[in-house]
Amino acid sequence: MTRGFLSKAACLALAASVGACASNRFEGPRERPRPQAALEPATPALPAGTVTSEPLAPPPGASAAPGEPPPPSVAAAPSPAIEPPPAPRPVVATGRSSVVGSWNATDAAGSCKVSLSSTPSLDLYKATTAGCGNKDLAKVSAWDFRDGEVYLYQPGGTVAARLRQAGGSLDGALSKSGAPLSLAR
Repeated sequence: MTRGFLSKAACLALAASVGACASNRFEGPRERPRPQAALEPATPALPAGTVTSEPLAPPPGASAAPGEPPPPSVAAAPSPAIEPPPAPRPVVATGRSSVVGSWNATDAAGSCKVSLSSTPSLDLYKATTAGCGNKDLAKVSAWDFRDGEVYLYQPGGTVAARLRQAGGSLDGALSKSGAPLSLAR
């Protein structure tokens, strides 16, 4: 009796699985017919006018093709003479990076070399001098660029000179004596 029960249960399970395979769920979406509504124009049709065509006139300054009479054209206003653009002004670089490098310093004591480095030294930048007769200028060890001015510093933070950019040079004065100082490339 149990054997009959198992075979009936197996038949039922097999019938259920075959029924599931025959289900519409596995066939994918079906397309449903869409209702076709009569399309009506949104706006009434406008009457069409007459279309005419003419050949285009050649661009200004060009002549018509050989063998063809020039098309009628409206009298063009004379074009104004084109002036060349003004010559560019020489660009003078400003800012910290524009003053980095070697300079020839000239003061009342003579001339010497001043090098302004881009290497940071605390909150300033390193500077070196060579051959300076002025002892205040000879002690310069740092520099900075603030508010359009170059400041040269001695050890301890004393300002040795203040200079402003003037064209391709730096012009200013020594702080202690007030003597003029100029740096040129």
